[in-house]
Amino acid sequence: MRQIVLDTETTGLEVRQGHRLIEIACVEMIERRPTGKYYQTYLNPDRAIDEGARQVTGIEDEFLLDKPRFAEVVEEFLAFVDGAELIIHNATFDVGFINGELARLGESFGRLEDRCSVLDTLMMARERYPGQRNSLDALCKRLGVDNSARDLHGGLIDAQLLADVYIAMTSGQVVLDLGFEGGHEQAVSATLTPMVLEHRPRVLRANADEVATHEKRLDGLDKSAGGVSVWRREEAATVN
Repeated sequence: MRQIVLDTETTGLEVRQGHRLIEIACVEMIERRPTGKYYQTYLNPDRAIDEGARQVTGIEDEFLLDKPRFAEVVEEFLAFVDGAELIIHNATFDVGFINGELARLGESFGRLEDRCSVLDTLMMARERYPGQRNSLDALCKRLGVDNSARDLHGGLIDAQLLADVYIAMTSGQVVLDLGFEGGHEQAVSATLTPMVLEHRPRVLRANADEVATHEKRLDGLDKSAGGVSVWRREEAATVN
């Protein structure tokens, strides 16, 4: 089974008030195991970010001015998620915003649920842990997932953490960290799905802050493992 762990960031909380997406992040799992392939993009929302959203994400309006609009990335995004089971924390929120963006482009794109099934980990957590806090941070603490690098909300790091949380919550296995290497190219290619892309995908590379965040997470895993973690060894093998 192909699963996509998805997270978004937005200009505000209410799509009905005209708020827009400013980030989409997806990480791929096959048969419940992370593949290392991911899709991430920031978006120009053509509107200001609410102060509350700015404080949560750390994203400034100026940062998004040269980023693509949703219409420019919709085909590569849909190609990446097409046919997968989406794993989302509070799925109503994220799916609602994505469907809002699709609706702006016309009926031909339909709804996200027309292309994918959706599993809401917030609903799953509420069933498993009734009466407890079930935010992503609370679940990380409860399930032993290292979230020390999560100073702010960010689509890609939140999707990585949710993948770890989902695996731990559904199987009791040792938590698997995705361990993306710094500089890893955005994984949108025809090899991921039988769909042929009509446009050449854009390549996104990790910036210095993202590389530093990744290294901090690996340092935490090394400390937990009492030595060099499996993900550090995998990264070294890939680089060499």
